Formats: sequence, structure tokens, C-alpha cells
Amino acid sequence: MAPADQPAADARARLQASTRRGLLATMLGVVVSSVLAVIKVGAGILGHSYALVADGIESLLDIMSSMIVWGSLRIATQPANERFPYGYTKAEPLAGLAVATALFGAAIWITVHSIHEIRHPDRLPAPFTLVVLVLVVTTKEVLFRVLVRTGESIGSKAMQADAWHHRSDSLTSIAAFLGISIALWGGPGYESADDWAALFAAGVIVYNAARLFRSTWTEVLDVSAPEAVVQAIRDTAAAVEGVKAIDKCRVRRSGLALFVEIHVVVDGGISVREGHDLGHRVKDALLATDHGILDVAVHIEPF
Repeated sequence: MAPADQPAADARARLQASTRRGLLATMLGVVVSSVLAVIKVGAGILGHSYALVADGIESLLDIMSSMIVWGSLRIATQPANERFPYGYTKAEPLAGLAVATALFGAAIWITVHSIHEIRHPDRLPAPFTLVVLVLVVTTKEVLFRVLVRTGESIGSKAMQADAWHHRSDSLTSIAAFLGISIALWGGPGYESADDWAALFAAGVIVYNAARLFRSTWTEVLDVSAPEAVVQAIRDTAAAVEGVKAIDKCRVRRSGLALFVEIHVVVDGGISVREGHDLGHRVKDALLATDHGILDVAVHIEPF
């Protein structure tokens, strides 16, 4: 490999390392959600708790969303080619949109069935369902914290969306716990408390889905990186020997990576070859940072 290609190769290696972390954390979510879904649906059926059954269905959606994120992370790190010269990095925020959409679907499903159960109450839930819910809430909250920290550290919107999917699952479990507790405390005539809890949980899920949909949608539309990151990139480029000033600097996020377009002001009397070499030094300096920059387009401006 030519020395000039090394910074770009290093940037791709960092992206792949981040992706591996994301894949491992996402697969952890799949395994945990699979176990909890079986437990919740089984306990809900045996314990006559619709809120717990609905919670188990929401966990099944967690599995689906985690698999979507897992697949998107694998696709996003595929190298660019002639047909897709900018690579596949947008697969990751698109997966975030898919997860947010799944959350909306879960909320609609829970709402429809909760209203039906409120209108046609059945029987009181069994007390043992409360023990199951304590286990579920504790496990899901731990999983949420693991995934959200990993997502933030690697810059994955899809993984952060998936983490909030698990937080939503935890909230629905808390709502189910309260509803079942009220039903058991109130006795006959309070059977629908369990279903009202499921309805409340659906509202929480809609709120989280809307928030996640908005954040991932802006990324699909090439939202700019935070101002602090843009300024740090400008400062790094300006510190390269031979750079007089920085004119324009555009930084867009695409999945786990940043793409930079920067206009560098140099001495107007230098040769084309010198300007070309200086542009490569600026690019190499930016690729070597820890901002997750995958590619840089440098435009030379005369001073």
C-alpha cells in the first residue's frame, strides 16, 4: 500500500472496529430480548395479563429491530464501489428509521387490543406476573444502558434508536406492573387496570418513536455535524503547515462516518504540485483525527 493511502486505510479500520463493537452489543440485545419475549408471553397467558402479553409482543419487535440494526451495521462498512462511490453508510440511519417505524406499529397494535380488552374485561391477573415484570424491567434497563453507551461512542443513530426501543420495553413493563398491582389491590371490578396500563405504555412508545424518527430522518437528509466538531476540523486543517486560512467547511454525517468538504487558502504563488501536496497533507491530518472522518474533499484557494 502506498504511504498516501495509509491514512484512508486507517480511517476505514477505525470504522470497522467501531462496527464490530456495535455488532456484538446488538447481538446481545437479540439474545436477551428473545429470552424475555418467551418469558413474558408465557407468563402473560398463564397469568391472565394482557399487559404482559402486549409487553412480550413488544419484545418480539425488539428482536426484529435489533436484527435490522445488526444488518445495517454490516452493510454500512462495505467498501465503496463504482455503483455506490460514497459507500453504504446511509444504510445505518435508514435502519434507524425502520426501527422507529416498528415502534409506531407496536404502539398501534397495543392501543387497538388494549381498547378491546378495556371494553371486554376478562379476569384478574395472577400475582406471580409482578415478579416476572421486576426481572424484565431490571434486565431491560441494564441492556438499554449498555446499548446507548455503545451507540454514542461509535456514533450510531440506529443503535441509539434500538437502545431506546429497549427503554420503551422497560417502560411498558413498568406500566404493566402498576396496572397489575392496581387490579390485584382493587379486586373484582378493577380487571381493566391492567389494560389501561398497556394503553399508557403505547403512548410512551409513540413519544419515543417520534423523537427517534426525527433524529434519524435529519441524518438521512445529510444533517451537519455538531458545531464543536466542525470547529475542531477547521482548527486541525488550519494547523497544517502552509495553510493560510480556512474558507468553507462542510461536514455531513452519514451513518457512523463523517464526510468533509473543505476550502483551504494557500499562498497564491506556489506551484500546482505544491498545492496538490498541501491538499493531501490536510486530508491526511483530518483522516487521522478521532472524529470518524471517512473521506475529505480539499479545495485549494489562492491567498
